[in-house]
Amino acid sequence: METTTMPAGGAPRLSPEAFADRAGAIEREVGKVIVGQRELVRQTVTALLANSHVLLEGVPGLGKTMLVRTIADVIDCAFNRIQFTPDLMPADITGTNILVEEEGRRIFRFQSGPIFANLVLADEINRATPKTQSSLLEAMQEHQVTVARQRYPLDPPFFVLATQNPLEMEGTYPLPEAQLDRFLFKVMVPFPSEEDLITIIERTTGADAPVAGKVCTAAEIVEMQRLARAVPIAPHITAYAVGLLAATHPDQPRAPQLVRDYVRYGGSPRGAQALVTAGKIYALLDGRFNVSTDDIRAVALPAFRHRIILNFEGEAEGITTEAIVRSVLDAVRAPSVE
Repeated sequence: METTTMPAGGAPRLSPEAFADRAGAIEREVGKVIVGQRELVRQTVTALLANSHVLLEGVPGLGKTMLVRTIADVIDCAFNRIQFTPDLMPADITGTNILVEEEGRRIFRFQSGPIFANLVLADEINRATPKTQSSLLEAMQEHQVTVARQRYPLDPPFFVLATQNPLEMEGTYPLPEAQLDRFLFKVMVPFPSEEDLITIIERTTGADAPVAGKVCTAAEIVEMQRLARAVPIAPHITAYAVGLLAATHPDQPRAPQLVRDYVRYGGSPRGAQALVTAGKIYALLDGRFNVSTDDIRAVALPAFRHRIILNFEGEAEGITTEAIVRSVLDAVRAPSVE
């Protein structure tokens, strides 16, 4: 049975142990369909519980779309899928006003688009033009949509899981930096091992396909999101997260040599916010109500890799943002007092 604690103010709150149990149940159900990829599932669930969004990148056929469909099956909430194509228009996502006849007169009525759901799959987001990609900016940041000067709120929880193919593939457009910055994580989907491939083939070519059951409701996800926000964090841990972010900027004294040589722009303040928010959730997933430096370090790679922009020399030398983040983790010392 799940337990609650009573914070100041008298409102019941989920306990850290119950949070970990509920999140573990979500991951186990997703694991019934998604073979292996434990880190991918953990980071995707973390973004959901952080009330934020995640960008998945990988070649076709690795189960990116299946992952978000499975999460929608596990969580009892509204789900919509948007297939991004070059001819997709912003109104196809947000909705538009249509002229209808009512009681003998014509009026404009708002017809909502597929963005109005709890879980939204933006499939192959980088196949649409930048104009269409940017139609998600307001929804992802402010959880609302503005059409013809009228604001329409999006019901919580609101989670965008976008998939994209590698930019080297034909018919893709790079996402604007402002769009990338709104994703809590960018997660690279690795190619499965041979053992996992055998399991995938057995599951997908047989008569019985695995099905994930519902273990959580939308209201319970919102409750978990509130608890994650309430996790306390020590000042020196926050300072460590800020120090990591500062070290991604080449003009900062903390920056390692790799950053000074190959980075044009470092991460935005949202990068430090992502470290702290995701670090709180990693602590809760471990049954703790306090954040450690290990929690911060564990989420640094997916939180920073899409927020660092390389300069021309970095692009020419084939330097990766993953290498930049690892150099930052090596250069910035963790605080000695826990």
